[in-house]
Amino acid sequence: MRKRPLRALMPALAASALFLAAGCSADPGPHTAAAGGAPGDSTSAASVTDAGQPLAVAAAPAAAATPTAVARPGTSDGKAHKSSLKVKSYDGRTRRAVISPVKQATSSPSPSTTPGGAPAHSGTAVGDVIASAPVPGAPDGLLVKVTKVIDETADGTEVQTAPTTLDTLLGDSEAKGAVPVDPASFDVERLLPDVKVSWAKTGDIHSGPEGTKIPLGSLRVDVASKVATAEGAPAAADASVSGFIQVAPEVNFSYGGGASTGSGVGAASLGVSGDWTSQWALKGRVSASAKPIRLPFAKLHADPVLQVGPIPVVVNLDLTCYFQVSADGSVTVGVEQNFTGDFSAGGTFGPGKGWTPFSESHMASTPIRASVTAAGSVKAVLGAQATVGLYGAVGVNADLAPYLRVEAAGKATGTTPVDSDTKPDTEVTGAWTLYGGVDLSGTLMLNLSVFGTPVFQYPIPLGTLHREWRLADGKV
Repeated sequence: MRKRPLRALMPALAASALFLAAGCSADPGPHTAAAGGAPGDSTSAASVTDAGQPLAVAAAPAAAATPTAVARPGTSDGKAHKSSLKVKSYDGRTRRAVISPVKQATSSPSPSTTPGGAPAHSGTAVGDVIASAPVPGAPDGLLVKVTKVIDETADGTEVQTAPTTLDTLLGDSEAKGAVPVDPASFDVERLLPDVKVSWAKTGDIHSGPEGTKIPLGSLRVDVASKVATAEGAPAAADASVSGFIQVAPEVNFSYGGGASTGSGVGAASLGVSGDWTSQWALKGRVSASAKPIRLPFAKLHADPVLQVGPIPVVVNLDLTCYFQVSADGSVTVGVEQNFTGDFSAGGTFGPGKGWTPFSESHMASTPIRASVTAAGSVKAVLGAQATVGLYGAVGVNADLAPYLRVEAAGKATGTTPVDSDTKPDTEVTGAWTLYGGVDLSGTLMLNLSVFGTPVFQYPIPLGTLHREWRLADGKV
């Protein structure tokens, strides 16, 4: 679905070990930074210590301009700073990285490089913790501590790394924000032939079929497909689904250091939310099936980078759009509807409470047209499954499933006497009801411990949010 190495979405609704467990530098080494600072720091660079003020949370600049954050625990100023160092490459199998100083535009040679491929010294030392936006070999972003300096090469300093957690970078700081995900940043894998993806952003920038109108910041996925609703049913008995899902996703992130509790992480949260619109139609004969027929039609992935003070926090967001049909009879339907609303799902951490889930959705639906014949029940979903995580480790899995449900009971019979021209006697009885509804379910994953919080022993269900309301009814 993604073009690795861009898929680190979206991903991301995409969470890995976020937090840097940093050790003291085993060797102070020949650092070029100011005394006590992290290597490659600019003297004007902001650090995590913002005079006790909460850190700003915003969308990071373009990938090429996103700074690396480096911290050196155990020094007089062990807080994270923006750094001129860059992770040039990373090998996920060996966990080795090459750290390189960024060349400055100047008429004289950079002091960290020499002509002819001489070693490029970065000043990186054991104990340094590094947070980076996606780089070659680490498409989900990178959060590591340096465990060994291997060699100085023409490309930079080769180091051995190990996973770490975010609390080492953020310390006793506080940060909270909700950041929209750029709809143009999603990689798309189309799983069915007739799938179209559209988006719109500021500056009149638009992608998708001509004439498609989309609100700014929204991503829209259109689909039209036949769906076999019972195993072995003839093609003529298939139903058809057509319509679109439109979503404007946001990533919700917060962190609170343990200043009030004396140690550890005081608070944390991670989640995904957004505005939702869908419009679709289900038409044709829907037959009984032993289990619901679920058909994904598009997978989308993004790796939005949040700038949390000086630290690039990489969020991985994945969205899988699907439709699902189930039935317990044989019903011919023709229904069209609109769903609009919003949703949020994720987890929060607090001292004494540990990780607790949250999920919420407000939806309204309007039937455009509805008709049902025969007896039975049908439930049709046009939904999306979202996963959101940090640095490649999934933290939250949520399934948003707006649906239509039809209940029909009745019979239609006609009898004509043998060898008679008498007009058939036809009897029609019964009724049908159309319901709208929404289910929101999911799981908090073990990898949320990347915040530096205690590891919980098993996944925590979000619980199931379920709402249903009557849309229309009629006679058969």
